[in-house]
Amino acid sequence: MTSLIAAAAFFVLLHLLVSGTALRGVIVRIVGEGAFMGLFSLASVAGLVWLGMAYGEARGSGDLYWDLGPGAKHGALALVLLGFLLLVPGILTPNPTGVKQEGALDKPDPARGMLRVTRHPFLWGVAIWALAHLLANGDAPSVILFGALLALALSGGASIDAKRGKALGAKYAAFVARTSNVPFAAILAGKQKLSLGEIGWWRLLLAVVIYVAVLGGHSVLFGVNPLG
Repeated sequence: MTSLIAAAAFFVLLHLLVSGTALRGVIVRIVGEGAFMGLFSLASVAGLVWLGMAYGEARGSGDLYWDLGPGAKHGALALVLLGFLLLVPGILTPNPTGVKQEGALDKPDPARGMLRVTRHPFLWGVAIWALAHLLANGDAPSVILFGALLALALSGGASIDAKRGKALGAKYAAFVARTSNVPFAAILAGKQKLSLGEIGWWRLLLAVVIYVAVLGGHSVLFGVNPLG
């Protein structure tokens, strides 16, 4: 549990403090943008590996905070699918919030496809995935792992918007004004409209295929049968 707590703290602080504050600018001035991105990527991968290994060692130990029963597990399956439907098309859609994708702002309408739903589809996909796992798993190790990832995903959008707004100015401000962080908020406010054609049926289908593949291989990959 100690290793898991340390890994969760490292991963969250790496993204919130190193990447999301003025400390990033200090490091970039010292080592350069390219070196910073390389080191940050390596640290992120190392943090994820540490998290996964520590969770595997801690799983089955610690207190049980809640057990919501079979209904929660079934609901979690639906939530994970929703997360994949945001996450996969989000990754495959040019997005000004993404690394090295600022050029998307120069398009006549940068808010297209899944960005009409939310300008942070990847983060919301991770957040919904983490929430689903929290509903299905109330043991202490799961609360630490998935709680940390949920908190990071929910806070990440505001952090990215602040960094992009400072770096890109009026162009990013206009993009923010026409989109929403919270899924579907811009559509409900009349700023955007849902367009499944723009999202791309192939992206949605790919998300479902990946979801089914992960579900089918979950027992082998992670040692837990979500259908059991």
